[in-house]
Amino acid sequence: MNKLNGLRTMSKTLKSIRALALIPIALCATFSIAQTNAIVMASTTSTEQSGLFTYLLPEFKKASGIDIKVVAVGTGQAIDMGRRGDADVLFVHDQVAEEKVVAEGFAIKRFPVMYNDFVLIGPAADPAKAKGKDIVEALKKLNAANANFVSRGDKSGTHAAELRYWKAAGIETPGDKPAFANYKACGCGMGPALNIAASSGGYVLADRGTWLSFKNRGDLAVLVEGDTRLFNQYGVMVVNPAKHPQTKVVEAQKFVDWVTSPAGQNVIAGYKINGEQLFFPNAK
Repeated sequence: MNKLNGLRTMSKTLKSIRALALIPIALCATFSIAQTNAIVMASTTSTEQSGLFTYLLPEFKKASGIDIKVVAVGTGQAIDMGRRGDADVLFVHDQVAEEKVVAEGFAIKRFPVMYNDFVLIGPAADPAKAKGKDIVEALKKLNAANANFVSRGDKSGTHAAELRYWKAAGIETPGDKPAFANYKACGCGMGPALNIAASSGGYVLADRGTWLSFKNRGDLAVLVEGDTRLFNQYGVMVVNPAKHPQTKVVEAQKFVDWVTSPAGQNVIAGYKINGEQLFFPNAK
């Protein structure tokens, strides 16, 4: 009898052990299901540091139930993430590079989303006398004065625009920077570049969105704005599943469709700081 009771107890114990062993499997399955409704977006530091995504993405989540994990890096790095298949959707601002990645087959199609502009920021006293409405003439003055200039130097959309302006100014760019001594490339995002400029009395090219949200301005001020060459367009693209089958193309396309729809465009237009609009929707 005692032996029979012992066998029954052992059987119950084994069943309990088996039940406990199944719990981690069930938890993993639940976690896996939850993750299928989340996508990765590679984007620029300007869209994140301006605060846009904190405002925009919760509205997309309400509309779709889809979570988006943002990896904010320079546009060049974001596009490289798409080439490697490390993201599902790209939200960036270098149209030449965007069209190239589509032509290479790593993204399906590019859609314009919104725009703002670049501005030249510098000390309010403006020792190089760069203030005006012509970005090319301003950069010539910075070069002539050997002014302190902070470049992002990170292959971002802002960095790519900056290099185009130096080239238009006829100033040599060995490697990826002009040749004057006080040009410093930080290899950093827009916020850190502005911080360096604020602490060193330097000049820096910035996107207006990050500038408007930047709190540590010190003596910095907008010195050059209004030049049509300072136009800053953003685009969005789904990573091509033909190159990377793991791409969550359905969910990614839902984001593209929403952000270019009247609903998403209205959310972008509604994002303001101190009453000033940071981005202007222009999806076609």
